[in-house]
Amino acid sequence: MIEYSPFWNTLKNSKVTTYILIHKHHISSATINKLRKNKPITTTLNDLCKILNCRIEDIAQYRYSNDDQFL
Repeated sequence: MIEYSPFWNTLKNSKVTTYILIHKHHISSATINKLRKNKPITTTLNDLCKILNCRIEDIAQYRYSNDDQFL
């Protein structure tokens, strides 16, 4: 499971807000909601890293979950 708690910490420590993400960078409010709920997102992580000037580890982390899809 991809977990986005690092994103919220990174956002909190930046000068960027969810308002700025939505209105300046055109990240949809639905995407912000998905990040809150650790749901899959279609916004590229590359865009978020560029906007926040951070590394992928500052946005997401993998956490094992029994609910993951079996491969």
